[in-house]
Amino acid sequence: MRTLWVTTRSFPPAVRLLMVNQFAINLAFYMLMPYLAAHLAGELGLAAWAVGLVLGVRNFSQQGMFLIGGTLADRYGYKAPIMAGCLLRTAGFALLGWADSLPALVAASAATGFAGALFNPAVRAYLAAGAGERRVEAFAAFNVYYQAGMVLGPLVGLALLAADFTLVCAVAAGIFAALTLLQGRSLPAARRAGRSGPGEGVLAQWRVVAANRPFLLFSLAMIGSYVLTFQVYLALPMAAGTLLGADGTKVTGGLFVLSAAVAVAGQLRLTAWAGRRWSRERTMVRGLAAMGLAFVPLALVAPAPVRTDRTAGTAAQLLALAAAVVLLAAGSALIYPLEMDTVVTLSADRWVATHYGLYNTVSGLGITLGNLATGALWDFARQRDALWLVWGALTLTGVVCAGAVLALARTGRLTAPAPVPGPGPVAV
Repeated sequence: MRTLWVTTRSFPPAVRLLMVNQFAINLAFYMLMPYLAAHLAGELGLAAWAVGLVLGVRNFSQQGMFLIGGTLADRYGYKAPIMAGCLLRTAGFALLGWADSLPALVAASAATGFAGALFNPAVRAYLAAGAGERRVEAFAAFNVYYQAGMVLGPLVGLALLAADFTLVCAVAAGIFAALTLLQGRSLPAARRAGRSGPGEGVLAQWRVVAANRPFLLFSLAMIGSYVLTFQVYLALPMAAGTLLGADGTKVTGGLFVLSAAVAVAGQLRLTAWAGRRWSRERTMVRGLAAMGLAFVPLALVAPAPVRTDRTAGTAAQLLALAAAVVLLAAGSALIYPLEMDTVVTLSADRWVATHYGLYNTVSGLGITLGNLATGALWDFARQRDALWLVWGALTLTGVVCAGAVLALARTGRLTAPAPVPGPGPVAV
């Protein structure tokens, strides 16, 4: 914690505020969202399709609108979308606690999702601009605050849920309202958020990003990393359930805590350690390879139709699950700061938030398709007592992703492009 404190204090006030801001955003979000489906199906008695609709609208309105949020941030400054997103999420969370009709719940869910699309690209672009040459270090510290909010959020939400779900929503909305006021008073405004020529409109802005071939190739190459990271929420819990039945829920909770603990405790150390030994490109390749190899232990101890030593087999599979989570978290910690820095590098400091917005949209679409493929393969493999197929496919995903990034690095596509004539970088 002392290392985190010293690192945080070494950055300008605006960067420090953005880090604390992200901790509070995740704290409020994760104290509510894990329990929303149970509230909709239980207390409100909605049908399963209606619960899926409410949750799906939130995901679509965020993932599908990241490009819009990034575009607005680049054109009108980073501060305004951050504040607008927090204010909109204040209203959305408050409405989720009050509403009991499907139209109102859908509207609240859409507002909550679009809020994330507004502030996420703006926060990352602002952080990159404010940190200057220390972007990698700043994003490493930022990820610690991000993960800490994810850990504490569900615990706080569970405590408040003992009273009432409405109280959970009210507290979460109150946190976002406080963030809105804090940013309004303390977050400096960027003098200029994008680099544009005379009369350059939104379509021209999008054409610049869409024509950035190295950036698009990097975005596609990194999809696999997001698919692998999401398995903490999909394949690994299903494996725990297959192994232990109802008790798998407890194991899943432990896996979440272990994943976040590795990120919180190891992020700064891993970033510094890798920075002393490897280049940015080599670190990302090794991190992606580690994420793929995380599933090898599970393939080796995949459940067999008949097991002679049930106790020993269960222990081995639990250890494999833990090893997978640790390797996934460590690999992600290696990649994240460099990945965020690479987006800025490939943008050449032009329309940075728009690049982040499109990058998030591409990764979100990749997660959706990857989850569908993983789920379908899981059903196929389980029917044939061959879950090793799932783990083998996920390992191959990591290897292919690492190979793609290595190929981009060797062909010079991960280096900064030639500067585009125009004004200088953002001032904050």
